[in-house]
Amino acid sequence: MTMRNQPTARQVRLGSELRKLREAAGKPAKEVAGLLGSSSAHMSQIEAGSSGISEERLRRLAAHCACTDGELIEALVAMATERTRGWWDEYRGVLPQVNLDVAEAEHHATFLHEVVINRVPGLLQTPDYARAVFKYMRPELPDSELAPRVEYRLRRRSIIEGDAPTPYETIVHEFALRIRVADRPACLAQLRWILDQIEQGHVTVRVIPTDQDGFAGAGASMVYAGGPVTRLDTGLRDAPTGVVFIDAEPQLERLRTLLRKVEDASLDPVASRDFIHRLTKEL
Repeated sequence: MTMRNQPTARQVRLGSELRKLREAAGKPAKEVAGLLGSSSAHMSQIEAGSSGISEERLRRLAAHCACTDGELIEALVAMATERTRGWWDEYRGVLPQVNLDVAEAEHHATFLHEVVINRVPGLLQTPDYARAVFKYMRPELPDSELAPRVEYRLRRRSIIEGDAPTPYETIVHEFALRIRVADRPACLAQLRWILDQIEQGHVTVRVIPTDQDGFAGAGASMVYAGGPVTRLDTGLRDAPTGVVFIDAEPQLERLRTLLRKVEDASLDPVASRDFIHRLTKEL
């Protein structure tokens, strides 16, 4: 198969999972490559995500590694054989690759849990709010580059809209809801938009009040994306170098623990809705 110059996060994840299968079976790359009629170099490329793998070879690899988890194998086959280009591919060369990776991860998620401390979650931002965020963070950007970023953010909302929305639950801090990234009318419209999404029933919002005792999670922002099987769950966290994708089970378990802690510090969905409604009255 053709070498990929810049594999996507999803392609890298597939390679990583195949490496885990091989290592769990205690088989060296050279041995597995030989069983597949390939070379060690090509096996390394597959496991790095820079080269694809056919369904037939993937199933042979799973058999040679004694993997009997049928659901996992079918999920990996789906990852290896999918050829449909997503809407995010339209932004290739326009936005950084990580933006495309985030949209692809959201698109394939079976559910999404998000924690946001310092601003309204991207999936719930209005055009004016998103534009104000981008303009503040990247004041040097001309309108020609600002517009596709706002458009991209709005198109991400497709996963929580339509006839079969992805289950989405977000925990957001009161600070994020109160801070005025734009003017008063824009911020009021933002809060009303969130309330509208709650009323439509396709998203769940929980609020952490500023006077909540026992909350020390200022750095708790994250996204936890459910996979077709638990083994393929993915975590996303911000880092100085950009968004980091997490797939190691010990790290995922830490994220699940953190999510539970943050949820314990938040209001329930009904109380959260009422809380946001009161904020609109204050504006």
